[in-house]
Amino acid sequence: MSFLITFFSLNLLAFLFPAKSLAQCPVCIVTVGGGMLLAKKLGIDDLLVAIWISALNTVISYWLAQKIKVKFLNNPLILSLLLLVTTLAYFFYTKELFVPGNQVLGLDKIILGSLLGFFSIITGNYLYQTVKSKNGGKTIFPYAKVVFPFTLTLLVTLLFKFAFAL
Repeated sequence: MSFLITFFSLNLLAFLFPAKSLAQCPVCIVTVGGGMLLAKKLGIDDLLVAIWISALNTVISYWLAQKIKVKFLNNPLILSLLLLVTTLAYFFYTKELFVPGNQVLGLDKIILGSLLGFFSIITGNYLYQTVKSKNGGKTIFPYAKVVFPFTLTLLVTLLFKFAFAL
């Protein structure tokens, strides 16, 4: 019993006094990636899965760009675009793209979802930086760097899910 009390007490302290966040870490990336694979296997619509796969690629780019020493590739936007193109090329060569009846708004669901995921993370990161700069360079709450892009991606997903009954 004392183990459980200690365990929950330590977790409560960790929650109340969070350490500096290394947002978009590899653990988060693997978790989201595994979740999206499971979602695809459960029959969730291609558009919704593509939003999250593209968001995952963009998050990977932002995390990886900090680690790359090559001047051209350490720009997260360029790296994000590179991953977006390679992901779409993969779907093209595996014949997942341009499947008849798999369109929304005149675009293939995977292409539209990939663009939406990409722009939701980019916009979320931009909004976070804007709010942070208006707050004197300080974050407004712990993990805001994660919450802004995640929330925007979730809102885009819900908007398309309910607007198109996916």
